[in-house]
Amino acid sequence: MITFNLNGREVETEAPPTMRLIDLLRDEFQLIGSKEGCGDGECGTCSVLVNSLLHNSCLVPIGAIEGAEVITIDGYCKTEQFQLLSECYSEAGAVQCGFCIPGMVMASAAILSQNPHPTEEEIREGISGNLCRCTGYNMIVDAIDLAAKKGEGLW
Repeated sequence: MITFNLNGREVETEAPPTMRLIDLLRDEFQLIGSKEGCGDGECGTCSVLVNSLLHNSCLVPIGAIEGAEVITIDGYCKTEQFQLLSECYSEAGAVQCGFCIPGMVMASAAILSQNPHPTEEEIREGISGNLCRCTGYNMIVDAIDLAAKKGEGLW
């Protein structure tokens, strides 16, 4: 039995400890906001926060999350921080197809929670594990920078 905190509530699973976290989230808990893109940890579409740190859930065996706090985009979207990020992404024109956005938002959350006033270089480094093929990174960087400026005291 593996027990952990998922989006603010304690959950248990009897799934094998080698099962990937992305599969557990989507198949057992029906949390489909995190998407599998590459399955190799290269694209970031499956990004989640584990104990406040950004992880590619396609690379995390669920045995490694025993007792951990896992936040997915499905849970994060209910927060005040998400609302601000969503507005800033929209204002900066940082969303087109939307496939990468859940992972980009989780990367944004990780960046801003660790440093509420990141430089452009720190933002670019923070999203470097997430690929975007439509919007381009400049607008995403602008959105995160805007959220940092508008979210004084929120992060």
